Amino acid sequence: MGSVPVQRQNEDGVTTLTLNRPERRNALSAEMVQALHDALDAIGCDESVRVVVLTGAGKGFCAGGDLAGGFGAASGVLEAHRGRGHYAEVLTRLSRLPQPVIAAVNGDALGGGFGLAMACDLVVVDPAARMGTPEIRVGLFPMVILAVLQRNAPRKPLLEMILDGQRIDAQRALELNLVNRVSAEGAALQEAVDLARRLAARSPAILALGKAAFYRVADLPFEDALAYLNTQLTLNLLTEDAMEGIAAFLQKRQPQWKGR
Repeated sequence: MGSVPVQRQNEDGVTTLTLNRPERRNALSAEMVQALHDALDAIGCDESVRVVVLTGAGKGFCAGGDLAGGFGAASGVLEAHRGRGHYAEVLTRLSRLPQPVIAAVNGDALGGGFGLAMACDLVVVDPAARMGTPEIRVGLFPMVILAVLQRNAPRKPLLEMILDGQRIDAQRALELNLVNRVSAEGAALQEAVDLARRLAARSPAILALGKAAFYRVADLPFEDALAYLNTQLTLNLLTEDAMEGIAAFLQKRQPQWKGR
């Protein structure tokens, strides 16, 4: 598949980003993190992209941070610290991207790879994939991804997973509401793309507005959340796409979105 650390493919409004280090189970080197960082920046400004799918090359999604590839102190303490900061920025960008992001977890997602999957808006996982934070077994705690994991997983099962270095299977991940669905065997990417195409048929303006509101109110007090969402509803109703959607519904036709 070549030496490009993150591959990008565009088709019908759906952009697929593929982590491309299959020989290392797509472990996160500093180069890969930078490439993913740059790709997300470019996608955020690309109005032709309606939905993003994130997956891994080969049999795995992502094995986590590559301690020999820039995520340990071997590359220099300050350089490694900055590299890990870029990874934290990637997690932030995934939630702030105007387009929905779907993780197609085609194989194991561990450590930082687990964090990447959980930072995506939706997750489709292969039945053979495992997820977890095994780094405690080498004397590391999943510090950065903890911010993402705590916003997705129930507290007690999550803490047990972290402290024991457990790997959970796809069915257990579904039971814990960490993923949206378990795909047919070998079909995580295809099912994620199918879902992405359905979302791509929605108004991109309203998807972006709604996604931003979803994350904005997540940590707000209840009354503050209601007040903020009321302002966003007013903004929603004033968009051309909302007016078009209502008109199309009343006229019994398909809406023609303008993205504004």
